[in-house]
Amino acid sequence: MTPPLPRLIVITDWRLPPQRLRWALSQALDAGPQVALQHRHPEATGRRFFEEARELAALCQQRGNPLFVNGRFDVALRVGAHVHLPAHGPTPEEVRPHLPSGTWISAAVHDVSEAHAARGADLALVSPVFSPGSKPGDTRPPLGPTGFSTLAAALGCPALALGGITPARAAELPGAAGSAVISSVLEADDPRAAALSLLAACAGRAMLRTP
Repeated sequence: MTPPLPRLIVITDWRLPPQRLRWALSQALDAGPQVALQHRHPEATGRRFFEEARELAALCQQRGNPLFVNGRFDVALRVGAHVHLPAHGPTPEEVRPHLPSGTWISAAVHDVSEAHAARGADLALVSPVFSPGSKPGDTRPPLGPTGFSTLAAALGCPALALGGITPARAAELPGAAGSAVISSVLEADDPRAAALSLLAACAGRAMLRTP
């Protein structure tokens, strides 16, 4: 049986102290199998990125949680992870033939053209819905609930909301199948409780695929 897609994706922030990051990620995964991690570290060397991916893959495999690797589907293949595709790179339809059966693809979406380019993805991370707490220098205007709904409706896969997402804000987005977050879980005093609150905010929503 195919496992369900995740409702919450926690994206790594390697600027945090390593011990704090590893503890927060482990706590978040304890919220259950609907929580996935995304390994993102654009400043890392290729070797460091790979070693971090192996560490995270082992952590996720121990608990039965999914792992996505951002931008490096070669690394994802090496560690048995799923793939996240940034905007302006290879499309899901281009990457899919090179992946093992059962591998999920998530795609970054910021506008309508990227929503159309995400055809063939299993999930889309739509952002920035609100001002992102982890990227204070981000100058892109937030989509807001209306902008998010517009992009979600243009997708052929479930949309996860990214950018300044809290449980209260997630409740304002009925078209969101779930959330993708950084600081709201990784910097929380209780990352497990924060993850559970975000999951509760989207409980009962269908993982809809729109035409």
